[in-house]
Amino acid sequence: MTLSYVPGDSLAHRLDPRSKLLVQAGFAAAAYAYTTPRGLAALTFLAVACLALAGGGPRDLWTYRAAFPVLLVAPLVAGATLGAPWFRVERAATTGLASYRVLLILVVAAGYVRSTPVRDSRAAIQRAVPGKPGQFLGVGVALVFRFLPLLKRDLLTAREAVRARGGEALPVRERVRLVGVAGINRAFGRADRLGTALNARCFAWNPTLPRLALGPADYPALAVGGGLLAAAVAAAVGAV
Repeated sequence: MTLSYVPGDSLAHRLDPRSKLLVQAGFAAAAYAYTTPRGLAALTFLAVACLALAGGGPRDLWTYRAAFPVLLVAPLVAGATLGAPWFRVERAATTGLASYRVLLILVVAAGYVRSTPVRDSRAAIQRAVPGKPGQFLGVGVALVFRFLPLLKRDLLTAREAVRARGGEALPVRERVRLVGVAGINRAFGRADRLGTALNARCFAWNPTLPRLALGPADYPALAVGGGLLAAAVAAAVGAV
């Protein structure tokens, strides 16, 4: 599985990208405002629903597997101490909830990426942020979503090449160096080719983007996103 758009006819595919971005922003705000187990349990159902409405499932989360070890180890590192009692459960629990919060945000992000074409994301950002800043952000998002799958494939290809040449007998540090150097070289090569291609195709900062229009299904999504943002603000005000 890769971090990319998957064509489909799910409910999330039919939503306007602006309403999906609002849901993402509201969910992230609520996840940072409601950090108790009960609050995160409620957000879990919402995150799973967002991914399911995009036609996705647990396999889509495999894209973020590089983050899983960090999320798992973080509570252990936070709870460890250099002296007695050697491990503080309350610290580990707090960091564990934070790691789980990040995981939930990744679940919602996976649903968005799976159900939203790159051009639609660019159009939504450029319409939300006017002027050159919006154009710059739109181009950046479009290039990132198109570039990341290619870079990931290059790294996997380099790793397989090292294995095919008996690289498994080398120390881990040497294998990481070989794969990293190959990946960086290919990334620079792709960047050069990308610049040449953009010049050859008369790259425009403000091209004709797809038309966006809110439909009947977008209004419940906007209500959910707005409700999440309002709940996050209320929680922040109450904490003060």
